[in-house]
Amino acid sequence: MSGWRNRGQPFSSRRIPGFAGIALATFALLYAPIAILVIYSFNAGLSIAIWEGFSLKWYVQAWNNEAVQEATLRSLGVASVAATVATLAATMAALATTRTRPFRGMTAIYTLINQPLMVPEIVTAVALLIFFAIIKVATGYTGIVYLVAAHTAFCIPFAYLPIRARLESMDLSLERAAADLYATPWMTFRRVTLPLLWPGIMAGFMLAFVISLDDVVITEFVKSAGQETLPTYMLGQIRRVMTPEVNAISTALLLAGVVFVTLFFALSRKR
Repeated sequence: MSGWRNRGQPFSSRRIPGFAGIALATFALLYAPIAILVIYSFNAGLSIAIWEGFSLKWYVQAWNNEAVQEATLRSLGVASVAATVATLAATMAALATTRTRPFRGMTAIYTLINQPLMVPEIVTAVALLIFFAIIKVATGYTGIVYLVAAHTAFCIPFAYLPIRARLESMDLSLERAAADLYATPWMTFRRVTLPLLWPGIMAGFMLAFVISLDDVVITEFVKSAGQETLPTYMLGQIRRVMTPEVNAISTALLLAGVVFVTLFFALSRKR
């Protein structure tokens, strides 16, 4: 009788032999290196592997470092502009692929929008390098617009997915009711669709912002001289002499990423 009861119970992964141990080992492998990085960002000495006492001097040094300040402001500026443009484009694309009747080629459009997610980032970086090099030779312009454009193109699918998911989960009866009450399409969008879609738009913006802020590969290939972002600055420091200052900067980036990802899940969850 007890065996029949066990067979009738719903499946639970916790009853699989060894599941708990494997899960704990996986979490340890994922988060132990991050925990070590955070701990050694408070190291008083120059070594990144030998603990010499607790200190906040590397955070103070990073805060007062003009190169870090410049790279941080540039990263925030590029991420803000790229995330904003990518979110606008993603919102229009999501509306065009969800608020219309199915048509031939819709799957191909969906695939093209999400192509940066499927193509290795190094391939995208090389392609953008060649494309922008041709434009630079033709125009002679080498400003930061190329970096913003590259980040925008790469961030569009990351903003598109939560916005599309939000649109697909919305109840169409409210939009139909607005149309029945003689509201114009623009008024229906502004008064009904946009307020309901706003959490998805904000979630897409924050995800795109984090992706742009943390990007290294595309930035390293596309940027010109004097256009260091914070991740590429850290990469350059690691190539020279690595100090706990890099740990401190990494911890600050980690904290910012955790905050944005937490807000992303809070806004995108289904209520």
